[in-house]
Amino acid sequence: MTEHLHHVEEHDRDVTDMLRDAGLRPTRQRVSLAELLYSKGNRHISAEILHEEAVRAKVPVSLATVYNTLHQFTEAGLLREVAIDGTKTYFDTNVHDHHHFFIEGENRVVDIPNDGVGIGRIPQAPEGMEIVRIDVVVRVRPKS
Repeated sequence: MTEHLHHVEEHDRDVTDMLRDAGLRPTRQRVSLAELLYSKGNRHISAEILHEEAVRAKVPVSLATVYNTLHQFTEAGLLREVAIDGTKTYFDTNVHDHHHFFIEGENRVVDIPNDGVGIGRIPQAPEGMEIVRIDVVVRVRPKS
């Protein structure tokens, strides 16, 4: 830990530093969940799946705490929320602008390659509002 390489990729950075940089206190539960989240590169994960991983890794954490932590990470800019149908929410470790395929039947979210979506016209935001970002979710399923 004493040798800290500055050119390592973001997800390889010490999660304690990452949490501090985002303005979050690095509690044991946050650090444990961050290690689970970011140890596998960019991915899309639900609170339930992360909770299962935490249980398997012997991290003593409730599903409610996992939800709260994911929302705190999202507010701090460490995760991006991808809502499907308003019933399923995935959290994306890649916070850069990009769009998603939702694979029906598998309940899986995958990135659409960068040049995969072109958006022609963007509506004017309502009075006093500004557009934060545009999320495109393309639903796909195997051909029958």
